[in-house]
This record gives sequence, structure tokens and C-alpha cells, in this order.
Amino acid sequence: MVPKPGDVLLLDGRASVQFAGGRRLLLRVTVVADRPTYYGWCWLTGYVLDQSGRAVDRREVFVRLAGLCLVAPRSRRAGQSVGAVALVGGRGV
Repeated sequence: MVPKPGDVLLLDGRASVQFAGGRRLLLRVTVVADRPTYYGWCWLTGYVLDQSGRAVDRREVFVRLAGLCLVAPRSRRAGQSVGAVALVGGRGV
């Protein structure tokens, strides 16, 4: 899957070893970089979300596309919260 700005992703060990174990996080994507990288990988910029869906930190991450898990597609309404997130694709948070 190739994410789009506004998508909320679960990043865990499948996306990169830096998110393995208890270091997984939810990221609301703001930018998908178009700079060249290894096949199947990409640079994403976005906001780390807390349990309530509030942005708590801005991050730029290098992740494996095949390891991304879409939690919520981009919303049509600005400011819509992702608290009580339901996973798309069947993996729990």
C-alpha cells in the first residue's frame, strides 16, 4: 500500500525494526516524499497520535511499504478525531 496524506497508519516492527516491541506508534501522514529510496521503502512525514487521536509529535520516518497497516483512511472532514480507532484490514492496535 502507498499511503496518502491524511491516512493514519500503525507503524510496528513490520514497517521497520525501529518500531518493534513496545515502540509502535500511530502516524497521521502529512507528506509522502518522492525522493528516491530502496525498492519497497519510503520516507513519510507526519504526526504521532496519542490514544485520543491528538497529535503529540512530528516525525519523519523511513518505512517498508509492505509493513504498513492502515488504521483510518484520510477523513473528508478536517479535524475529525481518530480516537477509538477501528482498524482497516483486521489487525488490532
